[in-house]
Amino acid sequence: MSSLQSAAITAVQGWLPPDKLTNADLEKLVDTNDEWIRTRTGISERRILKDPTKATSDMAAEVIKGLCAQRDISPETIDLVIVATVTPDMFFPSTAQLACVKSGATKAWGFDLSAACSGFLFALRTGGQFISAGTHKRVIVVGSDKMSSIVDYTDRTTCVLFGDAAAGVLLEADATGENGIRDAILRSDGRGAEYLRMPGGGSLNPPSHETVDAKMHYLEQDGKPVFKAAVTSMADVSYEIMERNGLTADDVSWLVPHQANLRIIDATAKRMGVGRDKVMINIEKYGNTTAATIPLCLWEWADRLTPGENLILSSFGGGFTWGSIWLKWAIPQQTKAE
Repeated sequence: MSSLQSAAITAVQGWLPPDKLTNADLEKLVDTNDEWIRTRTGISERRILKDPTKATSDMAAEVIKGLCAQRDISPETIDLVIVATVTPDMFFPSTAQLACVKSGATKAWGFDLSAACSGFLFALRTGGQFISAGTHKRVIVVGSDKMSSIVDYTDRTTCVLFGDAAAGVLLEADATGENGIRDAILRSDGRGAEYLRMPGGGSLNPPSHETVDAKMHYLEQDGKPVFKAAVTSMADVSYEIMERNGLTADDVSWLVPHQANLRIIDATAKRMGVGRDKVMINIEKYGNTTAATIPLCLWEWADRLTPGENLILSSFGGGFTWGSIWLKWAIPQQTKAE
């Protein structure tokens, strides 16, 4: 039995920038078309944070404020904030620290976690440990990424994929001991850096005229090996967590997959034996929002979930990172977000 079983989601919140970037808009920027994008990815549009004065921490702060409003608690009662992101406002201070100030969670300590598209799962597992250890009462986990800040909008292979958004959850101890995070399998393999990375800006390639000219401060992806690894890893780890916990497809109420590519989502569901009617999919509206995709799904589907339902969360991200979490939903319907 997992030591994290008592760490339950007690509120869920998302935040989306108002501006949309449609496939038709992208047709004006690069050599692509709506049919090609939808056929290969399932994406029709994505949200973009156009305001140059706003960053990842601003989106995360809106999520924190929304979570506290749902629970009717003061942000000052939050003990810890973890922000999963690959687009921090800056190297330091952390985006979590800045989001705490902007949201009023001034008594919380916080840190960022970098695991690309698996960031939310890594952060959820980490945050849950503080709850289950009894050292923290309220932990907020946010996935927030302003992907438009690291996407090259002249590269048609990557610019069609990503959008901006933030979403997150509040973790508290589950009084029943029945709901919450039950098990987690998380993995990483740095050899994947060859295929999905942002090479510039760090200690290896600090900013310079040369790195800017070489476009090293943008996301780089070799699509074929990434797709192949994602299909296999995400599907296998989702099946593995079911198998080791004795769960059948009938036991699973919902698959909550990372929204990178519709074909990857379908392959994962097929491996698990789960029908499309039990899979949360919103990629067509938001694209790949990296660390925000899974909590964004939870936020949109919250009014359909009931306590005790089994959810399998599954992800694959750059570098490579991947994993799956089994949790039992804990939020009563009457307190769910609208």
